[in-house]
Amino acid sequence: MKKLKLDELGRIDAEEFKEKEKFPIILVLDNIRSALNVGSAFRTADGFALEKIILCGISATPPHREILKTALGATESVAWVHYDDVETALMDLKKESYELLAIEQTDNSVFLNDFSIEKNKKYALVFGNEVEGVSEEALSLCDAVVEIPQYGTKHSFNVSVCLGIVSWEFVRRMV
Repeated sequence: MKKLKLDELGRIDAEEFKEKEKFPIILVLDNIRSALNVGSAFRTADGFALEKIILCGISATPPHREILKTALGATESVAWVHYDDVETALMDLKKESYELLAIEQTDNSVFLNDFSIEKNKKYALVFGNEVEGVSEEALSLCDAVVEIPQYGTKHSFNVSVCLGIVSWEFVRRMV
């Protein structure tokens, strides 16, 4: 077994990535406090070839030192836009026929492994603030709520970990 060097991975550059067909998945970040978590979202979106990131409210935007620290250049490849409020972002996505999914724990959430993912649908995955979660305003606009099953003593995952788990599951089932 030999560990591969960067030049042996055969990765495309940022310009090729921009032209590449993406999975029809948009990450919506609803008031994410930590710019490090925002940077992780960019890196995840690049790694899974997701369509775009929508940053809402207080979520930091590039260029930001802490975003750049965790994104490792993904802010140059992943399309993004900022909205002052999540409601406007979600209403625009509804007009574009995205299924809006809050990633949250509610009384009617569906476990991720039980949620039916369709290859021909467009999804907007809404991730909430590290303390408050997905806002009530965003929840009221979402078509469904998806929850990651957890089996330990903690009540939640870090938002960047949650982004990775959910993004992978959607991409894995869309391939």
